[in-house]
Amino acid sequence: CTLNTCQTRMQGRCAYFQARRAAEAAHILIVNHALLLADIAANQLVLPAYQYLVLDEAHHLEAATTEALGFETTRIELDKQLKEMGSPTTGLLGTVLGALREALKPDAYVVVEAETVRAFERGSTAGEAGRAFFDAVGEFLTHRRDGRPISDYGQSERITPAMRGHVAWAAVAQAWEQARPSYDALARALGRVRTYLVELAEDDAEVDREEVEELAADVHVQVRFYTHLLENLDGLVLKPDPNLIYWAEADSRDGRVSLHAAPLHVGALVEKHLWQEKESVVMASATLTTGGSFGYVRGRLNATEIDEVVVGSPFDYGESTLLYLATDIPEPQLRLEYQKAVERGLIDLCAATRGRALVLFTSYAQLKATANAIRGPLAKAGVDVYDQTNGSSRSALLENFKTSTAGVLLGTRSFWEGVDVPGDALSTLVITRLPFDVPDDPIIAARSETFERPFEQYSVPEAVLKFRQGFGRLIRTQSDRGIVAVFDRRILTKAYGRTFLESLPACTVKRAPLAQLAGEARAWLDRPR
Repeated sequence: CTLNTCQTRMQGRCAYFQARRAAEAAHILIVNHALLLADIAANQLVLPAYQYLVLDEAHHLEAATTEALGFETTRIELDKQLKEMGSPTTGLLGTVLGALREALKPDAYVVVEAETVRAFERGSTAGEAGRAFFDAVGEFLTHRRDGRPISDYGQSERITPAMRGHVAWAAVAQAWEQARPSYDALARALGRVRTYLVELAEDDAEVDREEVEELAADVHVQVRFYTHLLENLDGLVLKPDPNLIYWAEADSRDGRVSLHAAPLHVGALVEKHLWQEKESVVMASATLTTGGSFGYVRGRLNATEIDEVVVGSPFDYGESTLLYLATDIPEPQLRLEYQKAVERGLIDLCAATRGRALVLFTSYAQLKATANAIRGPLAKAGVDVYDQTNGSSRSALLENFKTSTAGVLLGTRSFWEGVDVPGDALSTLVITRLPFDVPDDPIIAARSETFERPFEQYSVPEAVLKFRQGFGRLIRTQSDRGIVAVFDRRILTKAYGRTFLESLPACTVKRAPLAQLAGEARAWLDRPR
């Protein structure tokens, strides 16, 4: 609804209206990344006009833009839209006819009734065709995994030109070609209903103009949904946009199929909507550099004409932080030997430090296996293990860890940043593996192809930024002290390991066998302050 309509009907009681009024009157407005990018996606119709932007945690800008400008749909979403649209007696269409039944003369009412009936009929046909289309996508995904059950990680298939040429994709293309005319006809029928309502609001003094305008806006939302759907599914199935990434997923829990599209490059979009449009933009983050350079982030965001400055840390990392690099731990590709070493190292370390440890994983499966292996031995040492395997929320796990006198918290990607536990409650941080992205993730795979040396130019810088975020969980105040242990020997044996180390502040560094870690940690933490 419009602000004027809201003010008239709700007399200012609507929470959304109050928020909009407060935002319009504010000198400083604080929003999250999602709302900022939603405003950009909606052509600046969500937030008040602004010319100055301070963007905190700016290392998330590429991911936030990708998500905000992406596309996703499921069979459930399509069924939900049809249900909201309704019929001549239910939903939005029923509301339209109900509002106009008494206000219009019979001959005028018959016209709009015929349009709503036509939209309902097109919707019924589209619903059946849409379900058949998603069945075809599901069968394609089953074919791609050779009929095997979906793994615990789910299934994700990037839809490339080569994939569209696959014989199994022909059934998907055929199903969409059969469904598309129905959705196109539905969008057109709804468009005619909207046009009629707009004309009615402008020309007929006997109707409630504000109510009719509101109904026209609601119908327009439906029209935009189907127009957007047609555009993206046309690209995914038949006519891909070279600037978009397309993929299909099957959920590991219920097998639900979803279809996706996302921009291949966001730099031009950020440049257009932020660098060129705003008077001033300040990007701030503790992790915008890799190897001491802003070059990677500048390149990803088309930030060519931007000033940069590195502000020194208020923390004395040389005095507060011991960086322990295990020299003899097996490399991760030796899965069984590596996992046994991780478990043994954690049991010894956490028993010696009486917990107070955050252990970061890149894999939920490894976290689960590790939690099961170390819980019993650490319980005997009086140390509690908190992890995500029992379904506890992130906030609940953090709260339990903070209040524990001897706790170990095991977390995956969501714990690599945003965890703030100052003081002795968190004195030990373990990074089990360097946080490289999964290479066959559709977005990662597509963007990697845009580089001449994708691992060196894309995978390593992305991992370094995440590594620095994880490292930053330990020292939160000037009085904090602790140890960061890296259980991934590639940081020492691979050429790219130097980039990770050079991206960290100047700590006290110890390279030694895993067996010495517990003693070194206890000695470091017990030093006189």
